Amino acid sequence: MESSPVLLESKSSPINLLNEMQQLRLLGHLCDVTVSVEYQGVRAEFPAHKAVLAATSKFFKEVFLNEKPVDGPRSNVFLNEVQVADFASFLEFVYTARVEVEEDRVQRMLEIAEKLKCLDLSETCFQLKKQMLESVLLELQNFSESQNSEKESAACPSTVPMAEAERESLDSSVATPGRGASPEGLAAKSKEKM
Repeated sequence: MESSPVLLESKSSPINLLNEMQQLRLLGHLCDVTVSVEYQGVRAEFPAHKAVLAATSKFFKEVFLNEKPVDGPRSNVFLNEVQVADFASFLEFVYTARVEVEEDRVQRMLEIAEKLKCLDLSETCFQLKKQMLESVLLELQNFSESQNSEKESAACPSTVPMAEAERESLDSSVATPGRGASPEGLAAKSKEKM
């Protein structure tokens, strides 16, 4: 008699794997690629792991799968027109699935994600830009509504009390049902007016 299969699944394993890969990268252990970036004369080198870059970026996957074996175990990739801070943020994102950047850098992060064909970062930036736009639109709508209500209250303060005063004078001259007058009393008042 065979027992049925059971699923052994770790919820923490993907996070632990990313954290460990990040620590290895930061310490320079087992890194098999150096990515050199340069933008307007500012240049920096980043040690990384081909497997992580290839798994998160179609650009790097194409580069590594098409590269010819070289003399050493470590290869180099050169990226022009990529800012050092942006590539550092890109690496942090692909190794940790999160990165904190200033709001004005979100567009640049989206551009680097598209350049390096990193779908996860691209989607994350797009969603954040969408949230930021919705927030701005909501603020504009609230501002517009508050301006409209201020205009309406400024334009109509004298007409509202007048309408109430007119209504009170009408109410006192003609009794209405539900305010203490009976239908018979209304009929008698209307006969008097005739």
